[in-house]
Amino acid sequence: MSLEYTKKKREFNLLVLPGDGVGQEVVNEAIKIIDVINEITDIKIKYEFDYIGGACLDKFNESIRTETIKKALKVNAVLLGAVGSPKWDKQQPEKALLTLRKKMNVFANIRPIKDYFNNNVDILFVRELTGGIYFGPKKLIQTKKEYIAKDVLVYKEHEIKRVLKVAFELANNRNKNLVSVDKANVLISSKLWRELANKISQEYPQVKLRHMLVDSFAYNLIKNPKDFDVVVSENLFGDILTDEAAVLVKSLGMLPSASIGYKSNNGLYRGLYEPVHGSAPDIANQNIANPIATILSVSLMFKYSFNLPYISILIEKAVMENLKQGVLTKDLSNNNYYHTTSEVGENIKNIFKSLLKQELQVLKSQKL
Repeated sequence: MSLEYTKKKREFNLLVLPGDGVGQEVVNEAIKIIDVINEITDIKIKYEFDYIGGACLDKFNESIRTETIKKALKVNAVLLGAVGSPKWDKQQPEKALLTLRKKMNVFANIRPIKDYFNNNVDILFVRELTGGIYFGPKKLIQTKKEYIAKDVLVYKEHEIKRVLKVAFELANNRNKNLVSVDKANVLISSKLWRELANKISQEYPQVKLRHMLVDSFAYNLIKNPKDFDVVVSENLFGDILTDEAAVLVKSLGMLPSASIGYKSNNGLYRGLYEPVHGSAPDIANQNIANPIATILSVSLMFKYSFNLPYISILIEKAVMENLKQGVLTKDLSNNNYYHTTSEVGENIKNIFKSLLKQELQVLKSQKL
């Protein structure tokens, strides 16, 4: 571990929003990693729990409170479990998540797709998060003959440019290979997207930019995943494609995400970290959900919001060792025997604690 490690900021504030469904279960396991760090290092992460989604509707009759949003804008990072369940469909608890993303101005959603079993897939998706059809005007019109539903896809130039720049920066720090996904043969928003991508690419001559139509990309993502390194897309396409990519890593329970925006004055990103898998109400409260996506989201938190990449790497190593040991939840197991959510979380915590102690011992010896 580098001595530079000792020069990093040591105190951080975290807002934890477990939410609905399996959210509480997987967040509980991820918090164990935070507790280990607080216990054996001089890094101090103060965290506070709050409500969002259906859980917030039940308690406060609204999916997210103004005071919760204010807290999110003051902390270094937000860890979220999941939002939504059929129980609250009519009240649309998912709006809370869209509101939180918008208020935090986290416009770039980073979703790593890594195959930890065979090491043959390593794709970094960058999804635009606060624009597009999810946020455009919506209207349900009743005519004499029928209903007409309108969902309008809207993108402003600056919304496209800022997420493209994030993607180019990430590609420049990896293998300098960027694929931009659009539907420029049909959509005017995609035509603008492609035009801006070509323009920004001139600022990154070392990055190879390719354009692919979303339908062609979806096919090749499964057929030739090794062809891709960094991929950038608009909101709807990114949402669908990253869920599709779960096939490449065996389960949605393996996919973390980091939603970031502009860097703050201290050079760090205020980020929103959450697993991709959603609330999974069909398996909630059964202690069988996979906590790895949430634990890996914490790893991303240490990378982007806390600027402690060494901790991030150790968390990822602990996950890999856990998989190597075969401590798997139901979604990953090939037989009738599997481990519970809490068993997997506890094992990863113990592995991480051991790895962290080893690194701290190395650091101590370097100081002597």
